[in-house]
Amino acid sequence: MDGSELDKINAFNSIPINGSRHYSTSLIAGAVAGTVVDVALFPLDTLKTRLQSQFGFLESGGFRGIYKGLTPTIIGAPFTAGLFFGTYDGFKNLFPNVSSNTAPVVHICAGIMGEVVCCTTKVPVEIVKQRRQASPNQESIVRIMKNAYANEGFFGFYRGFWTTVMRDIPFSMLQLPIWEYLKKEYKIFTGRPLTTLEVALCGGIAAVITTPIDVTKTQIMLANSAVDQNLSTVFIKIYKKKGISGLFAGFLPRVVFIMLGGALFFGAYEKTCRIIEEKQTFVT
Repeated sequence: MDGSELDKINAFNSIPINGSRHYSTSLIAGAVAGTVVDVALFPLDTLKTRLQSQFGFLESGGFRGIYKGLTPTIIGAPFTAGLFFGTYDGFKNLFPNVSSNTAPVVHICAGIMGEVVCCTTKVPVEIVKQRRQASPNQESIVRIMKNAYANEGFFGFYRGFWTTVMRDIPFSMLQLPIWEYLKKEYKIFTGRPLTTLEVALCGGIAAVITTPIDVTKTQIMLANSAVDQNLSTVFIKIYKKKGISGLFAGFLPRVVFIMLGGALFFGAYEKTCRIIEEKQTFVT
């Protein structure tokens, strides 16, 4: 076996599949990955939000000002993604020795925990961001925050919290076990890690299933009043007004967003983890 083959084997084995990761590594890598994907795909997220808005696409801004709301995203993305992966990997570390049959259950539970924790920062950021993206009156971020607090107090920033959790948990329950399973199987059977296309396809499947909940969550967050803004009421209202097509508003940009985002997100996460772990190995 020559040197190049050894280098390939070492590089391949350096990607942790079931091994534990230090909390700080997951936290930092998640923050980097979240910032990269949210900033890179922000224009597509703006278009998706405006397509789902009850104000209508053109009234919400159309194709104008597609970077409106970027500031809260830049501030919140590192905390949101960092908390998610820190919690996700931290939970997995509690179960270092599980069978291949039990592993998906651990990944599902870890994903649920990660989503609930990261939503403590994600929801306030999304409320401000989405209202900025779809504001018919071109309101500033400061004005949006003042109005939210004046109308509903502190809890005004957590409108749609459980709706967001309900939207993101099914997504994680599908995506993360598939992601972990494919990484493991590709390492065993093909001798290579997942390609970005394969990661993106996993995200696309979950995006199709969770789009109706995402549309409902968006309209709850954009509403100026908390009256009749529970999940079932808004869901039924959308269906009665626009039918199935209304529940899948923003479907194409959401699927594209998730597919591209999955490739960027998991790719940036793994790459950052490897860089951190290589430096830690070098220091020790």
